[in-house]
Amino acid sequence: MEIIFLGTGTSQGIPVIGCPCAVCQSTDPRDQRLRVAILLRKGEQQIVIDAGPDFRQQMLRANVTELNAVLLTHEHNDHIIGLDDVRPFIFRQLTPMPIYCDKRVAGELRARFAYAFAENPYPGAPRFELHLTNEKEHIQIGHFNIQIIRYLHGLLPIQGYRIGNFAYLTDIKSIAEEELKKLDNLDLLVISALHREEHHSHLSLTQAIGLIERIKPKRAYLTHLSHQMGNHQEVEQQLPPNIRIAYDQLTLSLDH
Repeated sequence: MEIIFLGTGTSQGIPVIGCPCAVCQSTDPRDQRLRVAILLRKGEQQIVIDAGPDFRQQMLRANVTELNAVLLTHEHNDHIIGLDDVRPFIFRQLTPMPIYCDKRVAGELRARFAYAFAENPYPGAPRFELHLTNEKEHIQIGHFNIQIIRYLHGLLPIQGYRIGNFAYLTDIKSIAEEELKKLDNLDLLVISALHREEHHSHLSLTQAIGLIERIKPKRAYLTHLSHQMGNHQEVEQQLPPNIRIAYDQLTLSLDH
C-alpha cells in the first residue's frame, strides 16, 4: 500500500494569508502545507481520507485520475468543503462517489451539498452515495479492509482509520482506552499535532509525542501542523528518532 500525503497543514494552510512569520515566508517546500488529507493506493484502487478546500489542487498535483471512495473524519470545512470537486471522477467513472462517514456528518453533507442529493439534479451536479459508519467497526472498500477508530476533537466525536498496520488519526485531542487498544502493533501511525501550546481541541506537540509513546508504533509522522509549530527542519531535529514530520507529497510504502 502507498500512502501519499496530499496536505499536512491546518485549516488556514501554510503560508497563512498575509502572515510575515518565518514559517510562512520559508522557501523550504516542506513548509508549504495544503489543508490536511491523505491518499491510499493499493494496485489500481485509490481512496482519500478527507476532501478539504485544496482537494482539486491536490488531485492534480498527485495525478489522480480515478478515485474509488472518500472517507471523512468529520464535518469541518477544511475536511469536506472540496467534495464538489469529485465531479470529474463521477463523470469519468459513470457512478456516484461513495462517501463513508457517520450519520451526523452525512446530515451536514446533505445540508451543505443539497444539490448533490436533489431528486432532479441540474446537469453537471455531483452525486454522492453515502455509507453510514455509526454501527460499524470495519468497512471494506475493494482491497481496503478498514477499521474505524473513534476519538474526540475537543468535544466533537470523530473517526480515524486503521488499515493493516497503518493508522491515521487527525484532529485528535483525546481517545478512550478501548479505542487505544485498536492501535496495538502498528508499523506506521500518522497523528496530528497542531503546535506547541495547549489547545482546546487539538494535541500539542508534547501531547502528540506522549500519545505516540503510549501507542508504540514502529514509526510515526505528525500532520495537521500550523505555522506556529516552527520550520520543518528545525522541529524535526528536536524529535525522537522514530517520529518525523509529514510534508505535502511525501509518499510512504507499507507491505500490508
